[in-house]
Amino acid sequence: MNAIVLDISPGMLVIREQAGLISAVTWCPKGPKQPVNASFSPLLKSAAQQMEEYFQGKRRIFDLPIKPQGTQFQQSVWRAIAKIPFGETRCYDSIARELYTAPRAVGMAAGKNPFLILIPCHRVIRKSGTLGGFTGGEGASTKQQLLSLEGQLVF
Repeated sequence: MNAIVLDISPGMLVIREQAGLISAVTWCPKGPKQPVNASFSPLLKSAAQQMEEYFQGKRRIFDLPIKPQGTQFQQSVWRAIAKIPFGETRCYDSIARELYTAPRAVGMAAGKNPFLILIPCHRVIRKSGTLGGFTGGEGASTKQQLLSLEGQLVF
């Protein structure tokens, strides 16, 4: 497995590649800021460039091959989340109704999302319009930063 670490605001991201596909995009725990493997593949270089463009406000859509690994239910939630356009949000409840399940189940599946930003779980909020949970980075403050980057103000 090959990986690259990006030091961006609001934290450090690790982008992993396996068998020619992006296998995960996760927040990196605090620690060394050196690349995991210095011989980056063209795919990892493209992924890093696209992430940097996103955080600079120059990219809204990603063009990267991914293959999410999860339960059938998790994958159905991730597909629903992936459909949320840049700059928009959906509530856990509306996704739950679409999938005939409970909002809490949607939240649990969103928390297992291995593709931060690419499958934009930060765009899922509570029915009340408040943030809800977020397992990445610094939690709710990171979620707010991502939504602010996309022009959304949620409290």
